[in-house]
Amino acid sequence: MTPKTHRARFAICIENGGDDVSLELCKVYRLLADTRAEKVGLIRVIDESGEDYLYPREDFVPIDLPVAASRALARIDRLQRKR
Repeated sequence: MTPKTHRARFAICIENGGDDVSLELCKVYRLLADTRAEKVGLIRVIDESGEDYLYPREDFVPIDLPVAASRALARIDRLQRKR
């Protein structure tokens, strides 16, 4: 089993500031580690563009996924980013 610190992290978008192009409400997004951003209330999210950007932490609710779901979503995310 992969240690939790190395598992992909995910969150659900609960606020997008009306920007439906970049973020879809109620959608699960992959988070990337960025300790500097997190210190100032931001999180790094792979958004609809397929790129990672910083967004306010309060716009997302972190979720814990079963290992199998986390791996499957991370694999799909990697495949989509290669396109």
